[in-house]
Amino acid sequence: MKRPLFTDRRRLLRGGAWLLCGSLPAWSWAQTAVVPAALPAEVRTELPTARLQGAGRLSFLGLRIYDSKLWVDPAFTAENFERHPLALELVYARSLDGKQIAERSLTEMKRAGPLDDTRAAAWLADMGATFPDVSANDRITGAYQPGGSLRFFLNGKLLREFRDAEFARRFIGIWLSPKTSEPALRQSLLGLKQAGG
Repeated sequence: MKRPLFTDRRRLLRGGAWLLCGSLPAWSWAQTAVVPAALPAEVRTELPTARLQGAGRLSFLGLRIYDSKLWVDPAFTAENFERHPLALELVYARSLDGKQIAERSLTEMKRAGPLDDTRAAAWLADMGATFPDVSANDRITGAYQPGGSLRFFLNGKLLREFRDAEFARRFIGIWLSPKTSEPALRQSLLGLKQAGG
């Protein structure tokens, strides 16, 4: 008996291969107009002078995965993003498995360059223990401080702080590095002009 398409799509998304900036061509992004937005409480605490730099949406097979916003300090420059405090906010549109979020994150972090197996395993274990399963409208915020700190919040509540400069840089680079698997989403978050636009 053939499964209904809706069931197959839901199983595909719950399977978790599709969380972050997937490398499959079916991923799509949509630029969200950068309009005045309320500063989330955790961003206000971590980065009191934050302003909204850009926003975007990640979708798969026409289904919205999450909306994202990048909050930055007044001196922020896109070409040196890792030298500035910033906060990346993701608001999920559907349920996703926390363990799969961790696995996808590690896959994307490896795009920045070689990563030894021991460190990769440690990062995966730490992220797996940190990231919860998420549901629609859950918000995960990563507050980055240059030089080694990355604090994760779920709906404004602190989950964990990572004090590892390389981990922090690579994690934020999932979205902001020129090596990201989603360059158009990166441009949207950084407020960069789209090619041909």
